[in-house]
Amino acid sequence: MNWTKLSNSILAFVLMLAFSGPASAAGDLVLDGDLVQGGLIIGSVPPGAEVRIGDRTLRVSDNGRFIVGFGRDAEAEIELNVTYPDGSKEARLLPVKARTYDIQRIDGVAKKYVSPPQEVLERIKKENAEIARVRAIDHPEPLFETGFVWPAIGRISGVYGSQRIFNGEPKRPHFGVDIAAPRGTPIAAPADGVVTLAEKDLYYSGGTVILDHGHGLTSAFLHMDAVSVEVGQEIKQGTEIGKLGSTGRSSGPHLDWRINWFDERIDPQLLVGPMPATN
Repeated sequence: MNWTKLSNSILAFVLMLAFSGPASAAGDLVLDGDLVQGGLIIGSVPPGAEVRIGDRTLRVSDNGRFIVGFGRDAEAEIELNVTYPDGSKEARLLPVKARTYDIQRIDGVAKKYVSPPQEVLERIKKENAEIARVRAIDHPEPLFETGFVWPAIGRISGVYGSQRIFNGEPKRPHFGVDIAAPRGTPIAAPADGVVTLAEKDLYYSGGTVILDHGHGLTSAFLHMDAVSVEVGQEIKQGTEIGKLGSTGRSSGPHLDWRINWFDERIDPQLLVGPMPATN
């Protein structure tokens, strides 16, 4: 018997009970996941129901599954509204737990290391626009249902939500998890997905791949030495997508793995659990 799978199934069942509310005339709204900043929940409603968060109507799969992500600084309560196939409605206030992040203040840093030179700003703008376009795609297939595994094994050298303040100027928070490992370490798809970006030389992130896991959920893999997939390619969990490296603005070999739900930044570690031990 696979005790790991059994334990995960029991835990998922307990979470579903904990997050589920009263039944409507059409059926239950069930939520499973982390109600915390940086978290992701997978919901279930009767097929044909409409689900909304604020002004956004969520994609609901044919089997009634949907996802909701909470950004780094998500509000303490977010309202989720469901309209069931029979016309009945349910509103649920989701309490989102706040987190404390690692903030570092560093003074005396030369300006050239704080801001990029003027001559590359137009390049950065174009690259960021393409990344935003890719992350806005709402792919209909719920490929995320395979679950997630670590794309590479190594030392965790950077965590989600951390931030540096250079010379009193706050920089963008770190929105991924950094995995330090030898250059050339294989990088595997953490879940099923479709390749929507495969670039070998972006200014900030160097070799970069983005996988679309469906319903607005994407994984990005930064600083890769080699990219071995192409846009449009369908990828299964565990398939190699490239090699770990130190391209772009990187201080050493590592993988910066990021997950987005549209423009909300998700903490990858919440989806995979502890890093497996290295040999």
